[in-house]
Amino acid sequence: MTVQQAAGPDPYFPANGDARYRVHRYELALDYRPGPNRLAGTARINAIAGRAPLPEFQLNLGDFKIGRIRVDARQPHYTHRGGRLRVRPAKPLRAGAAFTVEVHWSGNPKPVASPWGGLGWEELTDGALVASQPIGAPSWYPCNDRPADKASYQISITTPSAYAVVAGGRLLTRTTKASTTTWVYEQSAPTSSYLVGLSIGKYQTVLLGDPGLGGVPQHGHIPSDLLPEFSRDFARQPAMMELFQELFGPYPFDEYAVVVTEEELDVPVEAQGLSLFGANHVDGARGSERLVAHELAHQWFGNSVSIADWRHIWLNEGFAKYAEWLWSERSGGRTAHQHAAAAHRLLSTLPQDLRLADPGRKSMFDDRLYERGGVTVHAVRCALGDIAFFRMLRGWASLHRNGTVTTATFTSHASRFTSEPLDQLFEAWVYGTRLPPMPSAETGIAV
Repeated sequence: MTVQQAAGPDPYFPANGDARYRVHRYELALDYRPGPNRLAGTARINAIAGRAPLPEFQLNLGDFKIGRIRVDARQPHYTHRGGRLRVRPAKPLRAGAAFTVEVHWSGNPKPVASPWGGLGWEELTDGALVASQPIGAPSWYPCNDRPADKASYQISITTPSAYAVVAGGRLLTRTTKASTTTWVYEQSAPTSSYLVGLSIGKYQTVLLGDPGLGGVPQHGHIPSDLLPEFSRDFARQPAMMELFQELFGPYPFDEYAVVVTEEELDVPVEAQGLSLFGANHVDGARGSERLVAHELAHQWFGNSVSIADWRHIWLNEGFAKYAEWLWSERSGGRTAHQHAAAAHRLLSTLPQDLRLADPGRKSMFDDRLYERGGVTVHAVRCALGDIAFFRMLRGWASLHRNGTVTTATFTSHASRFTSEPLDQLFEAWVYGTRLPPMPSAETGIAV
């Protein structure tokens, strides 16, 4: 396992996160009332100071009322402005010291403003969901909001009993008292703050396929009136899971859940062990099946193997895009090479000013990054050949499981699977902006 910490602030979001310490566990106890959209919470955060003494540190938290803060059971000085909770312990923390922060907060959660609209906690007509990528996590809990700082989570949520709560991880207990129910989830795998997923609504729960002995439990949580369409649209997800485990290695978490809300979402959203879809992604005709594959693939690429900072987002999206094409190839649709050629034709008609290795904050979700990322992965496949390519993919997912990576980490890793230098390939596809010629080798899955 590799767990690499980025050395400084994320260049795209320097106000988010604090590189001077790392968190290894969050324990969140929340009470949510959907009608008034009222959230009250307590967070117990276990962390470790970095290589220098820590006279003060920062958490990110939205516009809530702070009830109490303690650092190692002592009252600190703190300020809370502009989404930053600055905490100065009564006594500076020693370099390398373990410490515990306790925060009590309450208020009406709302999305965090961003160039892409509101992110994070979203109040629905009847319930709520969390879609945090990339900076929405502080909309509902205090966190060290940087993708490189991965921690385990226990989340306890109390809601009116009419509502179901779905979170990434394993459901430990569900306890009903009077008119409320408390749901407790455990996510033991290291998780980036933006990947902590949550949905509160009136759902019917179904098992997708039979995992068998040692298989991956897969559940769907959907409004009952969408069950017939869902049953067709997600029927092949167990086959996707089987294929991706064959190609990428074992599924990295204990379980996988998908939630479909009653409302429409612009795009589905991945979280750790969980993906969120809108009602518009369910049509009974498998019209969004490529997105089902895309979100599942993120469990390997983006969630288990995470980026050190947002400059490297193509490592998430390029690989998930390519997984769409691999699923198409295996399930009787167009081959990955045909998909890559179509993407290349599209890219050739668009501005060629995007650099995969550092697209800039404004372009990190540009459609060109997804398409060029997918074609770049295909170019690597063509250069390595299928046997070496899939060995490389499985090694990537295994070696960096639960860790964080950069573009340089990947180029170095891929280069170990061929005797031919890949420098020119990566210089053109990853570090350059001009679109290189389409790779010419026709390939098929052979593992």
